[in-house]
Amino acid sequence: MQTKAVIAIGGENLIDFVQTGEEDGAPLFDANPGGSPFNVAVGLARQEVQTHYVTPISTDALGDTLADRLTASGAVIATPRSAAPTSRAVVTLEQGIPTYAFHRDGTAERQVTQSSLWDSIPGDASALHCGGLALVDGADADVWVTVMVEAAARGIFVSFDPNVRASLVHDRADYMARVGRVMQVANLIKLSDEDLGWLYPDMPEADAITALRAAGSAGLVVLTRGPREASAYGQSASFTVPMPNVTRLVDTVGAGDTFMATLLAALADSGALSADALNGMDQSDLEALLTRAGQAAALNCERSGCNPPSRAELDAALGG
Repeated sequence: MQTKAVIAIGGENLIDFVQTGEEDGAPLFDANPGGSPFNVAVGLARQEVQTHYVTPISTDALGDTLADRLTASGAVIATPRSAAPTSRAVVTLEQGIPTYAFHRDGTAERQVTQSSLWDSIPGDASALHCGGLALVDGADADVWVTVMVEAAARGIFVSFDPNVRASLVHDRADYMARVGRVMQVANLIKLSDEDLGWLYPDMPEADAITALRAAGSAGLVVLTRGPREASAYGQSASFTVPMPNVTRLVDTVGAGDTFMATLLAALADSGALSADALNGMDQSDLEALLTRAGQAAALNCERSGCNPPSRAELDAALGG
């Protein structure tokens, strides 16, 4: 049964051309719907949270694939589709670890304005999540920052996952300024240890977390460390849990996005999409949150590309 929370998701949608092997010395690829916020929308909808995806999707054939994935998962496509082409990412794998090359100049997912986004964000939105490539560069990046700051001012819970793609960041100072503005208003920040190291280079992890938390007022910061462990840092407590074993690793594409979606879904389920609720979370709350998100990510890693579990699949895995 769907939770009562309504969550708007914004940021890139694209097709991941994921390397699956080689034939006669040439790489073989599968085409999978992707983009970090798009994946979060799919993961949220599959966990039966009312999800509105507010970034334009192309009307081309690849856009049809993206739209079909969203609607089949139960998400609402909340904005008109665009005649601009679909963004693409070529994903090569080294021992299951993805490396990305992006192609997104002039594409559909970048055709956003403040007015178009506010027309698409539902009036009863409980939360707005964004991140990934949306803040990298261009006029659309500035639009996203402005809308997230405005959302916080309107009392909407703001969630942020930088999901840094360093190869696309050509002006570090400008990018850091945008990230900094969002961090100042975000209630929830989730990032990987690689993201943290890029944002705060040459700084021990504990000091980097302290600096990140001092940069804003997030009630909850969650740090993932690949297959090892994840930590949650709240206002009243912190907790670290080991990540569950992956029974049969296929690849790690979308694992972080599945983790992010599950954080939001779990918070929605418990009525915790508010600053006050985050501030009141204790160690047992954080342990339950991380355990559920970690299990979802592990299930995703047993499938090709980003393919988050349903609520029923996740419940069954945790119950087993």
